[in-house]
Amino acid sequence: MQKILIVDDEEAARYGIRRVLESRTTRIFEAASAKAARSMIQEHQPQLMLVDINMPEEDGISLVKSLADLPFRPLAIMITAYSTAKIAVDAMKAGAYDYLTKPFEIDELRLVVNRALEKIDLERENRDLRKQIAADGQFGRLLGKSARMQQLFATADQVAATDVTVLIQGESGTGKELLAREMHDRSPRKQAAFVAVNCAALPDTLIESELFGHEKGAFTGASEQRKGKFELAQEGTLFLDEIGDMNPLTQAKVLRAIEERRIERLGGSASIACDVRLISATHKDLSAEVEAGRFRQDLFYRLKVVTLDIPPLRQHREDLPLLIQSFVSMFAARHKKPDLSLSPEALERLSDHVWPGNVRELRNVIEGCGVLNRSGTIQAADLPVEVRLPARAGVLNVSGAAGTDSLLALPYKEAKRKFEVDYIAARLREHNGNVSRTAVQIGLHRQSLQQKLRELGIER
Repeated sequence: MQKILIVDDEEAARYGIRRVLESRTTRIFEAASAKAARSMIQEHQPQLMLVDINMPEEDGISLVKSLADLPFRPLAIMITAYSTAKIAVDAMKAGAYDYLTKPFEIDELRLVVNRALEKIDLERENRDLRKQIAADGQFGRLLGKSARMQQLFATADQVAATDVTVLIQGESGTGKELLAREMHDRSPRKQAAFVAVNCAALPDTLIESELFGHEKGAFTGASEQRKGKFELAQEGTLFLDEIGDMNPLTQAKVLRAIEERRIERLGGSASIACDVRLISATHKDLSAEVEAGRFRQDLFYRLKVVTLDIPPLRQHREDLPLLIQSFVSMFAARHKKPDLSLSPEALERLSDHVWPGNVRELRNVIEGCGVLNRSGTIQAADLPVEVRLPARAGVLNVSGAAGTDSLLALPYKEAKRKFEVDYIAARLREHNGNVSRTAVQIGLHRQSLQQKLRELGIER
């Protein structure tokens, strides 16, 4: 049954619309103000609402705008007594699906409402289809059937439909940008641009110009006016990757842009309205960066309205078979090798490896082996040396110990890695897995030790 909310301060107007739309397949609710409408939406979650623009206290456009961040937002049809292009544009910008001008014909009302209900049904079918695809282990270009990945996919899908600011946390190679792009593609802003900026790849002298743009003559070499990423992402999504590497001055300007939704180009004085959905990502522990004074606390809280944590591959190893098979099939098709396969020994080595570079490393290894393969079957000997070695000896729980192979029998890098694993795991056991006390004992900062644990695949 479809639920429809009518929002109008005039009782007679609500009654007239109700009489037209009432049927066995619809349930009608009424609200005489924007405040009452919010309560109705929270309690009954209607799929569609018809909203009068001109109401006392708060108008209909303001009401629709205020619902933008709700996980469940009804489709809106605006009703106005004034038929002007400006009102139509304002209604669409607020997020309305359509609008009607008073007085309207009964057939016109039914036609607009039926079109809206058809759109709602189609979107519901698409959501159900996406959920089914996610249950099969796919979320856009991200893959995973494990409980952790399924929970991540479900949360990301729910948040994608809103305008909330999102912080994605995860190690390098886990797919942070892929997740951000998929959320954009599932958002109301999908028709506009997705603009990505890697904050770590830009020097401090250029990042402000990249983000906010500059006027001609703003600095040496600024020969013409240039729009920044905030402007280029207008009405779309701006993705700030590795935001933990941003310098303090730029952090302050980004915070101001988020709060005021306005920016200024370098060398300019004009204030430019900026309507973007912000998604940021980092491989760093931002809370630790805040404690160390390297990242602004106020910006941190602005960024983490919703936080999505992508687990490293070693923490959802049950997804390895799905990922391996998917990459083999992908690169077999891409490089025109339809019979490409893995030998049992190669599959075992891939399954045993720690994958410190996460899914990106796995993808690159399989593509490299696929490109170079001539026999049609990737053998264990075809894998890179770091994957061929029995890596599980270095994947430890703090309750266990490393293997007893002689370090002298191993290549230098593997021997060094094995020593680090044995040493750190032993120290962790002495302190019952307490990272802070272990870090003090061995002379490392806590954050440095945590990074080393991730690199070595040591699980507390």
